[in-house]
Amino acid sequence: MLADIGGTNARFAALDSKGRISRLRILPAANYASLRDASLAWLDSVGLTGQVGRGAIAVASPIAGDRITLTNRDWSFSASRLKRSLGLDRLEIVNDFAAIALCIPSLTSRDVLRIGPGKKAAGAPVAILGPGTGLGVSLLVPAGKGWLPVATEGGHVSLPAADETDAAIIETLRRRFGHVSAERVLSGPGLADLYTVLAALEGRSVEERAPPEVMDAALNGSDPLAIAAVERFCAFLGTVAGDIALTAGARGGVYIAGGIVPRLGNALKRTPFRARFEAKGRFKTYLRDVPTYVITREQPAFGGLKNLLRSG
Repeated sequence: MLADIGGTNARFAALDSKGRISRLRILPAANYASLRDASLAWLDSVGLTGQVGRGAIAVASPIAGDRITLTNRDWSFSASRLKRSLGLDRLEIVNDFAAIALCIPSLTSRDVLRIGPGKKAAGAPVAILGPGTGLGVSLLVPAGKGWLPVATEGGHVSLPAADETDAAIIETLRRRFGHVSAERVLSGPGLADLYTVLAALEGRSVEERAPPEVMDAALNGSDPLAIAAVERFCAFLGTVAGDIALTAGARGGVYIAGGIVPRLGNALKRTPFRARFEAKGRFKTYLRDVPTYVITREQPAFGGLKNLLRSG
């Protein structure tokens, strides 16, 4: 059993002895009281109850000990109890973006969309980030002849302002939420908040729109405010991605995953993302040489979980 558990969706698939992934199901997490319930529902729906011996689960939360609590979903569980209740001989649990990091070495040019210039430096660290229900951040660092994934909570760093509009947005959000993390803007809820905050800064009020509605209206050009919200979202993403690249020395490239940015496709190239990524003063040249990619492969966490089980 492979599972990728986020704040909104619980994705499950089967991995057979030949390394083939099948029986993918995406279950709304809100429909289940626990990860165990969702897992059992998937096993039953695909006819595998009692037939699975190993499992690898990626969860959107820190992993520290046996008790795991999801950051953006009210699920908490014991890894050892979950293993027993599902009848598994082996269960691996990793951070969801650590799982995506494990997938990076197996990606090909068909699995990514390149944004901007740069060339990967061989053997250099790689950074991965992705807005979805929250903001995931991980690293992939060289370790001997292989690679080591590093799970982080980089999505919860303080969001920086690169211009006056950024500062006004952050101040508005600070009055509402207190601490303004990168995730506060770079997430689905964050995109919806950007929409209403930008309207407020223009002195007008608008009805709240769900994140997919904001994205759709921006992509089809039907709402100038939605276009502005998505462009500002991409600008913040570029700033945060550049900070992560500098912090990690990620000359091996920066990869963007998650459920939001891949929807933009080539439209991302027309946003301020790459300009803001490079806008780091004296280190602009350094960052110009760092390539940025959007992961377009479906369910990249499953590829990482597959690699994890194979390595054990």
